[in-house]
Amino acid sequence: MNTTMLFTILAFPFLLFGQTAPKDLSDRLQMFRENPRSFMQLAPYREGARPQQRKVDTKLRNKMRQEIMQSSVSSQKSLILGHEDPQLFLENPNYLTNLEKMEENKLQSSKLEIAPWSDDYWAIYKGVLGARYADNKFNFIVNWNVARDYVETKTAAQIFKSQDFNEIDKLSPSEKYDLLFGIDNNTLTKASWEEGRAYFDANGKVETWMGICHGWAPAAFMISRPINKISVPAFDGKTMINFYPSDIKALISLLWAKTRFSTAFIGGRCNTKDPKTDESGRIIESGCFDINPGSWHTSVVNRIGVERKSFVLDATFDYEVWNQPALAYRYKYFNPETNEATEKLSDALITIENFRSDKFRKFRSPQTKKIVGVEMMMEYVVETDPAQRPVDDVTYDRTQRVYYLYDLELDENNNIIGGEWYQNAHPDFLWTPTQNARPLAVGDYLILNLPQWDGKISLAQNTNWVYAAEKSARQGQPLAKLIESLVNLSQGVTP
Repeated sequence: MNTTMLFTILAFPFLLFGQTAPKDLSDRLQMFRENPRSFMQLAPYREGARPQQRKVDTKLRNKMRQEIMQSSVSSQKSLILGHEDPQLFLENPNYLTNLEKMEENKLQSSKLEIAPWSDDYWAIYKGVLGARYADNKFNFIVNWNVARDYVETKTAAQIFKSQDFNEIDKLSPSEKYDLLFGIDNNTLTKASWEEGRAYFDANGKVETWMGICHGWAPAAFMISRPINKISVPAFDGKTMINFYPSDIKALISLLWAKTRFSTAFIGGRCNTKDPKTDESGRIIESGCFDINPGSWHTSVVNRIGVERKSFVLDATFDYEVWNQPALAYRYKYFNPETNEATEKLSDALITIENFRSDKFRKFRSPQTKKIVGVEMMMEYVVETDPAQRPVDDVTYDRTQRVYYLYDLELDENNNIIGGEWYQNAHPDFLWTPTQNARPLAVGDYLILNLPQWDGKISLAQNTNWVYAAEKSARQGQPLAKLIESLVNLSQGVTP
């Protein structure tokens, strides 16, 4: 099984739970009070664009957990109810844990100035980056073998030889990449199509959900957005190849999907499809507690509101994985005893003794002195289809908002020490590349000392570039050094 797909599993919670919680907060809280077990099974209220829906391959779930734990900087546990310490995830060691100070610092809402960019998930059944997305005939194909036969009927080499510029322009991102070097055999396109061969040989098909969104999600905020279409010389030094922002995004996503880099991780991975619950509907199965609301709230506010950076969240609690880059949050309080909503912490706080209707009393930390309810809106970026637009900007991105309900346990000084979720469909874990993470293809180590490509002279004239590209393509990796040049050129930055 190819471990490069371990983050590719996306599942839409509507499919998991069937029904969605109502929009109005008071209605949701009333439903929770009257029948907590039933309410806990509802999907959170959502609004905005829906992500592309894909099924889950249960065979990948255990390997996924192992891979993400191995790639994380640390998996040590904190003292916050035994859940992972936000310090393992946050860059600032002096992060805020005091809810009152968060309010004083106006951190009840925050949105990143630079949004993560949307991209396709580059499905394996379409040949990953071998997909000729600008070819309308190709886009109607839904079978890996039929799609592969279609491109082999008229190969990129044949199209290039014809010098039909319109047809050259419709080539896939990997085919355009290969034309920069003039490589015939060990091409990035060949490696992209080979991704689906084992699945097709074993099952007679390639599932449509499989792709490289695990590369897109971190790349979308770690790498600056490609802005403009650029034209650069092919291996012959004369034919100009157009790289649209979607082509460059595809190469970026593939690089981050196919290479290793250091990550910070917080939360847990539930590998049970139907974890056990108690009479209130709360998860009680060992290994399925995932991220505690206290760690969640602290991490989100500090990461976006204080550090001003995005992260990747898994938006479901069970064995399904749904990774999206975060953009913004907003929260307000409610009194968990009266259900009255408010923007002020002091109006919603109650002591643990006065929380008489507490459904989770037996799970509370002994250090809990106060409880406050929270509704947090989390906005994250979702995928879009690739398009040959000459300019890309934030208006072409798509986002979705989800509203999470939970309460926070506070000590006598209003420091967050834990909490309880009011719905089971909440984030499993959060992760992000570390601050200076830089994924490199195997061939990059051979050309790191070379100057950045200026996009004017054919790369095929330099045997070091060609050898590095061929060496990396065998692993299905594009060169990071070339991608950095393409991004700079698309942003008008020249060496």
